[in-house]
Amino acid sequence: QVQLVESGGGLVQAGGSLRLSCAASGRTVSSYAMGWFRQAPGKEREFVAAISRSGGRTYYAYSVKGRFTCSRDNAKNTVYLQMNSLKPEDTAVYYCAAAVRANDAVGTHSYEYNKWGQGTQVTVSS
Repeated sequence: QVQLVESGGGLVQAGGSLRLSCAASGRTVSSYAMGWFRQAPGKEREFVAAISRSGGRTYYAYSVKGRFTCSRDNAKNTVYLQMNSLKPEDTAVYYCAAAVRANDAVGTHSYEYNKWGQGTQVTVSS
């Protein structure tokens, strides 16, 4: 079983940047496709970005495409979400998640993921 711990959240002004990290332990992260989701107060959890096991395939929500970049370092058992040009509407708790994959596909739905981190708060002020 893999355990996930997010870090790197915080308060940033609009237009700023943050890099979130998701450290995995218990099992090598290379066995998993990874995803980032977020949940704002009063809203449902939504997909943000996903990356395949190898890192060769990524997929982004339309709202973050061109501003966010998802990457992974399997040697460090860590997945990253670089967030640039942040907007107040990006304010949310961000979660990383892991999905067992036999292939190099990505997943964009929360039900595809069976392990979740505790989340890290990102607040973007206007």
